[in-house]
Amino acid sequence: MKSLSAAGKPPSRRLCVYNGGFLTQPRIRRILSLSGWKVDVGLPNDGDWVGTWGKSPTSGRGEWVSDWKDSPVLRVEDAFLRSVLPGREGEPPLGLLLDDLGVHFDSSHPSRLEQILAENPLDDTALLNRARNAMARLQTAQLSKYNAFDPALPCPDAPYVLVIDQTLGDASIPHAGASEGTFRDMLVEARLTHPYDRILIKTHPETQRGHRQGYYGTEDESDHVHLITDPVSPWELLSGAKAVYTVSSGMGFEAILAGHKPHVFGQPFYAGWGLTQDAHPPNRRGRSLTRAQLFAGAMILYPSWYDPYRDRLCEIETVIDTLEARARAWREDHQGYVASGMRLWKRKPLTRFFSAQGTAPSMIFDDTAGRAAEGAALVGKPLMVWAGKEEPEHRGEAPLFRVEDGFLRSRGLGADLIPPLSLVRDDLGIYYDPTRESRLEHWITARVTLPDYAKDRADRLISQLRAAKIGKYNLARSAPDLSHLPEGQRILVPGQVEDDASIRLGTTEVSTNRALLQRVRQDNPDATIVYKPHPDVEAGLREGKISEDAAAQLADLVAHDADPMALLDQVDAVWTMTSTLGFEALIQGVDVTCLGAPFYAGWGLTRDLGDIPARRSARPSLQALVHAALIDYPRYFDPVTKTACPVEVVLDRLIAGDLPHPGRGNRMLAKLQGLLASYAYLWR
Repeated sequence: MKSLSAAGKPPSRRLCVYNGGFLTQPRIRRILSLSGWKVDVGLPNDGDWVGTWGKSPTSGRGEWVSDWKDSPVLRVEDAFLRSVLPGREGEPPLGLLLDDLGVHFDSSHPSRLEQILAENPLDDTALLNRARNAMARLQTAQLSKYNAFDPALPCPDAPYVLVIDQTLGDASIPHAGASEGTFRDMLVEARLTHPYDRILIKTHPETQRGHRQGYYGTEDESDHVHLITDPVSPWELLSGAKAVYTVSSGMGFEAILAGHKPHVFGQPFYAGWGLTQDAHPPNRRGRSLTRAQLFAGAMILYPSWYDPYRDRLCEIETVIDTLEARARAWREDHQGYVASGMRLWKRKPLTRFFSAQGTAPSMIFDDTAGRAAEGAALVGKPLMVWAGKEEPEHRGEAPLFRVEDGFLRSRGLGADLIPPLSLVRDDLGIYYDPTRESRLEHWITARVTLPDYAKDRADRLISQLRAAKIGKYNLARSAPDLSHLPEGQRILVPGQVEDDASIRLGTTEVSTNRALLQRVRQDNPDATIVYKPHPDVEAGLREGKISEDAAAQLADLVAHDADPMALLDQVDAVWTMTSTLGFEALIQGVDVTCLGAPFYAGWGLTRDLGDIPARRSARPSLQALVHAALIDYPRYFDPVTKTACPVEVVLDRLIAGDLPHPGRGNRMLAKLQGLLASYAYLWR
């Protein structure tokens, strides 16, 4: 079988395959296509390649054809960060390993990965910094190759010795020079070396989910040896281990990243580089690598990563963004919910939003508060309540989560029945209620100290938001011309819905739009005041309208149907009660004065004239506030792929306008509610 030299390029990119998975799995074909390969069937001609799936049972067909036709082989495998659910449950991979020399787990023959680790200088500062940042992100977000585990599940008390099981018959075991007997020897060695320590055997995720057997079972348990079959976080297990034993598991690689020097009984790709204690050292590998160098080779230089939202190849940072969002969605939603206080039109979008990552559409709706709480406890599901509809009877034995729109909501109003692209899910309170703590407050406090990679991500987000003028609703409104107004300080005053919960809970002395304008004029007699009515109020759907005469007396201009983001470009300051436009103004670099206590007030970034909770004592940067409010707190849904996604994807969709249009029934219902505005309580 031929191989491609490191400096060479294949004269043809036709890839002849003899494994049905290449033909039946669109994601695999797409990554190969984006990488320059044309998947085909039939015999290879001169210059064509043969594709095999690693060392699978079907790979022998391709190897035989390769020998017969003297064609080079491209071996394909899943990348080391694959998905949330195992491939056997139908979830496609987020990356592939395309190896023209061998396969990474076959120690009998060099692979492209081994060549990278042995010969690449791996001394580029930028590359190694990326590796360190990515390693830190994986541990912080608790991301592994498969991610259908719950980081909140408790791990056994430390310390213990961790022995890692694998799936019976996996090709990586014989090709790493190991066998079933190796697993027996490994367990015996662990027991002899640690006679007084507890030994925990970590079963493979596919074994936990009933797909394949492992090498260990209940017959291996004793007073000192216990199987770990619960879906706990591998990172949490590694943090409590005093020693780690593995044959060739990918978790052995993660053990290295977690700071261990694992005992390795096979010859996986990560053995032999000075980072493992090898029972059978690979004789070709003599170079000493750092953890960052090993990671850079295996996770940055070797794989072909895929971005499913933009349908293109990408870097590992994008894959981490993707997997972080999808793993979070599965971990939070996989039990399903009992939902209460959800209006009829919201139920379908909510079910779709919270069933977006491999979870069954399991949402039971019950608007009777006490019955919903009792039912949630009975069926073992958390209770989800629309935040403004929470009642004391909702608080029972089941975990309670309050749900509300996020801060990058949509192109269009909720009052127009436009479903949200982002929602928040809060187990403590809700962001607009300063009378009690919210999960957002915890995130803001925690983000006072941001690692460099988080600062960079927040900075990129702020730059995009500023450049594209993206806000919460992103309505198609005109950009008003203020050039005719007098020179001097210009203050934008956003009107609000006066019966909104953020006004009821977050204001004291000033709680109406008229009182707000009066206070702004009183404190700024010489300023030019621009009043922007709330769009729901302008549409006649909510309370808060000021008469034209009263508005004209207090403001220099009433900006009807105006684009608030365009207004921010033309003013020096924003005065508000609790409007999210104040948060958007901070992002746009505009000074903000608050007369209430919105979530962004009280942290040292605004001028605060309202009653601020004393607990808001942290002093975050703007990057920290943005990271907490737009990355950590909300969840996002991509309407194109119908999956959970990171904030950057929703931002791209909003900028491009790449969003599904509301159906005819939605538009008709939205018009009807305008005619029945006085009965808005029926759908709000």
